[in-house]
Amino acid sequence: MINTVDFITPPVDDPYWFGLISAANSISDVYSMGGVPLTALNVVMFPSKHLDMGFLKEILRGGHDKVVEAGACLVGGHTVDDEEPKYGLCVSGIVHPDRVITNAGGKPGDALILTKPLGSGVLFNAVRSGKLPFGDLERDTLPSLAALNGPAMKTALKFDLHAATDITGFGISGHSLEMALGSGSQVILHFDRLPFYNNALRMYQKGETTGSNKANRELVKEKMQVRRALTGHEEQLLYDPQTSGGLLLAVPDSQAPELIKDLGAAGVGSAVQVGEIVDGPYGLVVA
Repeated sequence: MINTVDFITPPVDDPYWFGLISAANSISDVYSMGGVPLTALNVVMFPSKHLDMGFLKEILRGGHDKVVEAGACLVGGHTVDDEEPKYGLCVSGIVHPDRVITNAGGKPGDALILTKPLGSGVLFNAVRSGKLPFGDLERDTLPSLAALNGPAMKTALKFDLHAATDITGFGISGHSLEMALGSGSQVILHFDRLPFYNNALRMYQKGETTGSNKANRELVKEKMQVRRALTGHEEQLLYDPQTSGGLLLAVPDSQAPELIKDLGAAGVGSAVQVGEIVDGPYGLVVA
């Protein structure tokens, strides 16, 4: 049995999208371990004296729709009054005890495949500050963020999947370094292979950032080497915190092309090989 709790403050002002993305983000914790979600409980903090209850209704509708899409059951929840809206799920799922996937099983010779683009953190903040129209986010980014990681994991489990993690608040650099630590090896990421959402780099170039970038950089600075010329704005993309990010999958290099092909057939069209695990001291190299 897997039990997870995860909730976020609104990444967008549209309550239905907020519910969809929050639920997908919460359910991902079960998928990332190779599990199947069974039940979910709403976890809600809501300023009932300041926001119309119709806003809450739409959040919950989005969450419900995503839980149903995942094949799980919404069985209740808990609501408290708070200063700002927060929403997520407490999710329970199952996984065979001999097939639990962690971020610690990667092996030298593994390829690393990422299933969603990066850069959502700066895009959310850019919409809030008025640097990016919400329509651009809704068209180019939100459908990917609301997509469940279930199809990607179901496909990956047909291969010799050694390790996996979902990319969330620590960004691609932090979660890659965690995989390197768990594997006792070196992770190499190829910057020019990393997929980014439209406008993510442009928003950093326009002066936007997130409240997590500095902390995420501090987290990895002792064990990360950047071996290629990057602008300061490009480097910020490595620390960008993700909401409902994709999976980082470690499989033998020989299996990577077939896995990417099968992921595409399963609807995960943005999957791409972004790096590999190699022999060497634990750490992260951006090449």
